[in-house]
Amino acid sequence: MTFAGRLVAGTVAILACALAILVGASEISLRRDLEAEIGRVLEREARLVRAALPADSLEWQAAVRRFAEASGHRITVIDRGGRVRAESDAGEGSLDLLESHADRPEVRQALAGRVGVARRRSATIGRPLLYVAVPGGPGVVRLAATLDQVDEVVGRAQGAVLWAALLAIAVGSAVAFLAGRSVARPLTAITAAARAIAAGETPRFPHAGIPDIDALVAALRAMHDQLAARFRDLQREKAETAALVDAMVEGVIAADPRGRVVTANAAARRLLGYAPDAPLPDLPELFRAKPARAVVDALLRGAPVAGRELRLDGRTLLVSGRPLAAGGAVLLMHDLTEMRQLEAVRRDFVANVSHELKTPLTSISGYAETLLGDEPDRDTARRFVEVILANARRMQRLVDDLLDLSRIESGGWEPRREAVPVAGLAREAWSGLAGRAAAREAALEIDVAPDATTLHADPDAVRQVLTNLFDNSLRHVPSPGGRIVCRAERVEGGVRLAVRDNGGGIPREHLPRIFERFYRADPSRSRDRGGTGLGLAIVKHLVEAHGGRVGAESELGRGTTVWCWFPG
Repeated sequence: MTFAGRLVAGTVAILACALAILVGASEISLRRDLEAEIGRVLEREARLVRAALPADSLEWQAAVRRFAEASGHRITVIDRGGRVRAESDAGEGSLDLLESHADRPEVRQALAGRVGVARRRSATIGRPLLYVAVPGGPGVVRLAATLDQVDEVVGRAQGAVLWAALLAIAVGSAVAFLAGRSVARPLTAITAAARAIAAGETPRFPHAGIPDIDALVAALRAMHDQLAARFRDLQREKAETAALVDAMVEGVIAADPRGRVVTANAAARRLLGYAPDAPLPDLPELFRAKPARAVVDALLRGAPVAGRELRLDGRTLLVSGRPLAAGGAVLLMHDLTEMRQLEAVRRDFVANVSHELKTPLTSISGYAETLLGDEPDRDTARRFVEVILANARRMQRLVDDLLDLSRIESGGWEPRREAVPVAGLAREAWSGLAGRAAAREAALEIDVAPDATTLHADPDAVRQVLTNLFDNSLRHVPSPGGRIVCRAERVEGGVRLAVRDNGGGIPREHLPRIFERFYRADPSRSRDRGGTGLGLAIVKHLVEAHGGRVGAESELGRGTTVWCWFPG
């Protein structure tokens, strides 16, 4: 039931109870007052009858009848022994048949010298009567009157009161309804405002004009303002946390107590191979590898996991996890793939450098010990010293290449860009290898397109690039008949500089790795030809420092082409 309905029902109930009590009390009071008034009238009339009784007792019956006709009341004369001496309602000769009235309460009171009053149903006429007896005469004079008039007056009064009560209930109900609606309307508006707050919408607060309700509205408005401020703070903190989690290089996955993934940052999706908007399965089904599933099972059982290294889809991940106090778990994945690759490269680098240095050091040490221990002839000693010098120079080239590569990789070198004549630098780089080229009877051909005569780059870097590419080609072209072509052309808004030779070529499976340090498609032959294994790695880093890129194409028996693209 609504507030207005409750208020109307309560008002009607209160009015009904109050009016019922009022009607009952008024009936009792009115009846008592009317009966008292009738009793006083009967007492006065009884005294008058007592005074007017004839001296002759034989005339009492006739006199009583006359008095009764005149007053309309029943009159009885009773002697001191209780015998009825006259009765207005009795017929001739019937007085002797009437029973003694000595036991009537009003008669006893009158015989005792007081005015007697009694109310009872008359056995003679069968209706309730009011009896009043006064002492005097032969003993007692009693008058009786019916209470029909009292009942009629009380009934009329009750009818009037009932109509007034109905009118009061109607008016009270209308007033209660209007008052309830005036109170319920702002309460309904407050309810709507509370629902709007719960739904995250802008509430409309009413003005009731009722101090208590206005105080409630003010408290609700203050609560809304505080909730809005706290919600904004929570949203900001959530956005900051989400941005922080998404910015982490580690993969973060959070699951609820049922194992459903509720948070997964971009790094986690990338590591697991899921698109940014792709749905994620539950945490127990997220991993296919058995070790990873064991980690998830341990987390969901409430056991923390720290620093466990796993292999997933070719990646090395360091996985840690911690169960949450309210249930669920947080899983942290750190990608160690690049680190492990760098460690492998470092190990390979150390091993390769050690191997590259071991051979010339062994030769130098062996020939030096021979020179110290023996006394070879002059020609043998000279040959031994030449071998020592050649190996020392080989070590020097290796150290120089390592220093160049380290300087480029560390970022300490920046290219000085200027217009570089391609053909001139190619001839200059070839001139440094002219002796070796003549010994192997190899020729260089320079082919420069008209729109690629110059490129915007560091001249020393381009010279070193061409020198390394020419040196690499010279070691692999046939002797005699070696042919090397240096071609420049404009491609994709830059200059593509390519060196092609007619050597034996490189197997296809080795092409992606030829720019790695110390990588050799045929290690034994390259080492015999004096290469350090760093030339192409230096070429790659020099070109990439200009913002360019490198590549290689080759077929077995048909030669190799190594190209470098410089922007601009």
